[in-house]
Amino acid sequence: MPCVVRDGKSKPRIWPPSLTWSINPDNLKGNPEVSFSLLPAYLSVTIAAGTAAIGYLAYKRFYVQDHRNKAMINLHIRKDNPKIVHAFDMEDLGDKTVYCRCWRSKKFPFCDGSHTKHKEETGVNVRPLIIKKKEL
Repeated sequence: MPCVVRDGKSKPRIWPPSLTWSINPDNLKGNPEVSFSLLPAYLSVTIAAGTAAIGYLAYKRFYVQDHRNKAMINLHIRKDNPKIVHAFDMEDLGDKTVYCRCWRSKKFPFCDGSHTKHKEETGVNVRPLIIKKKEL
């Protein structure tokens, strides 16, 4: 509800309720001086902005950067190339071939079982790609 200030000589003045006001007792000689203090409003806005800024910085520092490091898949295989492609002839593969999909294999692109350690470290459940010739 708005504050109504009456001094007896002029029309009542209506002030918004968000502003705090106090009457200065030294000026009570018929026309009280109403002084407004915006300190609580500035203080609450400053605290809210500071809390939001600290929360955003903490989010960027601890949450986003952590996921960015875990999201990097290829850590050391042919890092100088923007795209890595391996092509094989089906006739050259043999009866069964196992390809790595976790990018941690020492024999990349073939799997050596490194995905087991990778799963323990990151929780990512990546298994190898197994290609078999169909038996007729």
